[in-house]
Amino acid sequence: MNAKDPLTCHDVLFDHAPKVLAFDGQRNFAEWRRELAGKLKELLGVMPQKAPLQMRMEYERTHEQFYERRFTFETEADCEVPCHLLIPRHGDGPFPTVICLQGHSTGMHISLGRMPEDADKVHVGTDRDYAIQAIQRGWAALVIEQRCFGERRARHVGPEYASGCQQAAMQALLLGRTMIGERVWDVRRSLDILETFSEVDMRRLVCVGDSGGGTITYYLTCVEPRIAAAIPAVAVCTYKDSIGRIYHCTDNYIPGVYQYFEMGDLAGLIAPRPLIIVAGRHDDIFPIAGVEENFAIIQRIYDAVDASERCRLVVGEGGHRFYAQQAWHALDQMVSW
Repeated sequence: MNAKDPLTCHDVLFDHAPKVLAFDGQRNFAEWRRELAGKLKELLGVMPQKAPLQMRMEYERTHEQFYERRFTFETEADCEVPCHLLIPRHGDGPFPTVICLQGHSTGMHISLGRMPEDADKVHVGTDRDYAIQAIQRGWAALVIEQRCFGERRARHVGPEYASGCQQAAMQALLLGRTMIGERVWDVRRSLDILETFSEVDMRRLVCVGDSGGGTITYYLTCVEPRIAAAIPAVAVCTYKDSIGRIYHCTDNYIPGVYQYFEMGDLAGLIAPRPLIIVAGRHDDIFPIAGVEENFAIIQRIYDAVDASERCRLVVGEGGHRFYAQQAWHALDQMVSW
């Protein structure tokens, strides 16, 4: 006789998880928010020890529309982060600045609109060249290589770990960390670097990312008050409908999180800042029904702080990708930068 699939048991548990910090509109909002922030901090795991940033400029180049600076810095011992900072050649700074985060792909060069591999043409052709979009708006852009992607892909893993994230994400768990926490840490330290550039307006920072980049955009904004507006794409969905019931890479997971809240509840740590959730109607790994259910939670939270017009769900008529025109239009309706 065949035993039942263990996923069957888990499916039942997803429907009955306590979610003790879910937004209910009854508790004092400030008190609930403090408790939510404390629990998220705990669940993200042990954070790295802060190291001197040790910024190292690799080159500076002039392009037709922008100046480009390529540099690296350290976020912890033996952890170097490569970046590109693009500054408009025209206009008066300091400039609003977009933090650009790619997901599972060949790397951050996609944000720069560069296509060294044939596969990159697909990503650039689906609106993921965020830094170029920022420059076209007259804004600056910081392009960051996230852990395990592109230039920072894990090298010493077998072919079964083709994405480059699996082994490092599992090691992080052994160390009491999470890959999400580590990536959020890296981006937070990059903001410390940005504060040294006079061309960047630290009061007008927008974080943008899709898929794995959208995931970090969302969690980063929850814990980092310097992010003034966030545009997470094809990533913000109910846990139960996305990473709970559809196979995803290990770096998407935070142990124990579903005992406390749904992803949408975390918007309580973002409101009333502008938040634009971008989704694809036919996204097969972040289903639109789960996105809409999640956004209903977000909308209730923003309503509770009298900021209902500062959150928006943008749905593109396609799959797992960014929808630039709709996303930027939504942001323009919320801010006048």
